[in-house]
Amino acid sequence: MATLITGASTGIGAEFARQFAARGDDLVLVARSEDKLNELAATLRAAHGVDVNVIPMDLSRPTAAAELWEQTSRQGLDVDVLVNNAGFGTHSDVADADPQRLEDAIELNCRTLVGTTVRYLPQMRAQGSGTIINIASTAAFQPLPKMAVYGATKAFVLSFTEALWAEEREHGIRVVAVCPGLTDTPFFELAGEAAAGAASGAAASAFTRTPQQVVEHTIRALSGRKPSFVDGIANAFVSRVVTRMLPRRVVIAVAGRLVGG
Repeated sequence: MATLITGASTGIGAEFARQFAARGDDLVLVARSEDKLNELAATLRAAHGVDVNVIPMDLSRPTAAAELWEQTSRQGLDVDVLVNNAGFGTHSDVADADPQRLEDAIELNCRTLVGTTVRYLPQMRAQGSGTIINIASTAAFQPLPKMAVYGATKAFVLSFTEALWAEEREHGIRVVAVCPGLTDTPFFELAGEAAAGAASGAAASAFTRTPQQVVEHTIRALSGRKPSFVDGIANAFVSRVVTRMLPRRVVIAVAGRLVGG
């Protein structure tokens, strides 16, 4: 049995790989950067003596989920833990955005996540056990001006995962949606200069967590029964409480300012 992690080359995905390897799990690491995956795999093999399979792949392609499943099947890799971590966002008004980039974000953040889930789930059901971890975001709890598509995709991930949790809880499969807030990863640098600047501001830094904290929280949450959780006390308070207390227009305006709107 193996743990499959998408978006495993950096950030939260790489930290999942480190912490699951430390538990003795064999790994399947998937991301675009073959060099980074190979470097991480070599480190984990040497440190923990686990098997690590590397699959370089662009998961934003429409056929990616099917190709990934076919490749792991051909290699005889039985996946009992699936971590759908790969995702990205862009920063701009929708009117100014590159249409292909927005479509790629929807493909990766939503369609590939569903595609991998639906392909690996039947085996988990057949064996009566398994774990699916889907990375959503605090962006799921309110619209996000300047990152409208990203926020919408993460709302989809949260809703899909919580519904899946209800379907699979009687089949011995643990399903959880992880909702990180600002995290010390390259995400905002990839999203754009304005987003990176907003994420490094003083207000944002009070909420910023590390990948290690996010993954440690996730592993603890797996022993519980909740369908989702928000990482970090401050993030949880804002996402679960403040967004319901304030008028919607105020919530949207504040969210936009926090990401450089």
